[in-house]
Amino acid sequence: MQDYVLSCCSTADLSERHFRERNIDYICFHFYLNGKPYDDDLGKSIPFPEFYKAMQNGAETRTSQVNEGEFIEYFTPFLEAGKDILHVCLSSGISGVYNSAMLAKEQLQEKYPDRKIYIVDSLGASSGYGLLMDTLADFRDGGMDIDRLHEWTEAHKLEVHHWFFSTDLTFYVKGGRISKAAGWFGTALSICPLLNMDNLGRLIPREKIRTKKKVIVRIVEQMKAHAKNGADYNGKCFISNSACEEDAREVARLVEAAFPKLNGKVLINSIGTTIGSHTGPGTVALFFWGDERKD
Repeated sequence: MQDYVLSCCSTADLSERHFRERNIDYICFHFYLNGKPYDDDLGKSIPFPEFYKAMQNGAETRTSQVNEGEFIEYFTPFLEAGKDILHVCLSSGISGVYNSAMLAKEQLQEKYPDRKIYIVDSLGASSGYGLLMDTLADFRDGGMDIDRLHEWTEAHKLEVHHWFFSTDLTFYVKGGRISKAAGWFGTALSICPLLNMDNLGRLIPREKIRTKKKVIVRIVEQMKAHAKNGADYNGKCFISNSACEEDAREVARLVEAAFPKLNGKVLINSIGTTIGSHTGPGTVALFFWGDERKD
């Protein structure tokens, strides 16, 4: 195993056990629930079911990213221990955290000129960002050095596909992503928006699909259209969800039936409190390796 630090933010939405077993370090975003501050610490401070239940009951949420000073404090012990760092950030298309990490790097590079500090904009989110980190851990454990791993990450990060749907438009209206009128008609007509992440790391609405059953089928069709090697896809597949695990399990069932060469079972995670503060409950996200995202 290479002796450098592979790191990311808590918004990669993997479990603490997953991070620990893959030897991936992480730094926590922050969120507020009814004005009270918490770390986005993978469900330790507030279990995910409790968090989403509070949102359903009308709790106010907001989030804050990791700032420059927090990154300096987080990176410094690694550098003092003589280790180089490859840190991958939540997409710059939905957060300014990449800029904070770069500012911290500039300061620390002056203090530790012999150490390598690579900061990568994942252009991804949730367990898609997590799938990227899991793959990087494979390469690191296979002996890839930090320079080559950094180059590989930049060259291939847009090959991670992110597809999302939501069965509850309440928080899309609340966050201003859709109008109240559109939300009312969408709910009345059982419309479930299908979205994906583009090549700039932005979440883009792609289709409006009537009924949950149809959108579940449609999201798997998108994997069939874009997965590397098509039906012979033999990579990993991750799903994340916000308090709708039954829907996530149905997507996983269809994926496993459609892709018999998958590398293991589909891994289902929870959408963490940072991203979940914006999606609310009722969101399912599907992640896999595929063709390069172009727009």
